[in-house]
Amino acid sequence: MTTVAALRDTTAGQGPLGHLDVLESEAVHIFREVAGEFERPVILFSGGKDSIVMLHLALKAFAPAPVPFTLLHVDTGHNFPEVIEYRDRVVAHHGLRLHVASVQDYIDRGVLRERPDGTRNPLQTVPLTETIQSEKFDAVFGGGRRDEEKARAKERVFSLRDEFSQWDPRRQRPELWNLYNGRHAPGEHVRVFPLSNWTELDVWQYIKREAIELPSIYFAHEREVFRRDSMWLTAGEWGGPKDGETVEKRLIRYRTVGDMSCTGAVDSDAATLDQVIAEIAASRLTERGATRADDKLSEAAMEDRKREGYF
Repeated sequence: MTTVAALRDTTAGQGPLGHLDVLESEAVHIFREVAGEFERPVILFSGGKDSIVMLHLALKAFAPAPVPFTLLHVDTGHNFPEVIEYRDRVVAHHGLRLHVASVQDYIDRGVLRERPDGTRNPLQTVPLTETIQSEKFDAVFGGGRRDEEKARAKERVFSLRDEFSQWDPRRQRPELWNLYNGRHAPGEHVRVFPLSNWTELDVWQYIKREAIELPSIYFAHEREVFRRDSMWLTAGEWGGPKDGETVEKRLIRYRTVGDMSCTGAVDSDAATLDQVIAEIAASRLTERGATRADDKLSEAAMEDRKREGYF
């Protein structure tokens, strides 16, 4: 059977199906497979561009019926205000159910402790895994893509997690001919990645084609930032800037959004979708490689966190 990559090469710009149509069709098929195989699926939704595209695809997959899944956001408490405002507005507009797992709640209860560097991204694992277990979610949709980072490139579309929500690359299942194996033992669950075969450029081209609204943070704007570890970070209650780090106003935008303490901005004057697409097409750095400090902790930082239950 022809792969998605091959279809992208042979259908782009010709015939009835372009490569975005192929990717959309695959993702819609995955959503419907999960709806048929699992009892309590949930979609991770943060208000970031990948989760926004994922929700858009889910809405398409089941229209005119409502999306049959709950949304889940693990809130670090250090999120960009623009993104949280967008998240709440979209949930209200579509009449969706949103479950929020708060890192701050776990800190207040003494279950988690603040890190010396102020970042809360690694602290998301416990709230995420405990919520999955307590709510008995058996399939969890994530917006991870294989082009983002080498540990994510190892993932299957259906990725089995054990009863402790841990990932073992050796337990990966073959997915020949787009056949997905959702079998799991009691207590286990499956992480599902409908955007696995998409690239960052695909995501932006699809956003343009579908006229999907995004938080303004993704486009060029003036913002007060400071330099740390070769990245422009936003000042905030999380602990930045430190002595010697100078805050300045710059024209920047964000390629990815997460915890403010570890998500860097890029210098950019790309204020429209066409300008962003041109910028991404010319880039030689992945979005996480260029803007995520949490992935620079070690060579295997992402894989180590995934083994512990992180997405």
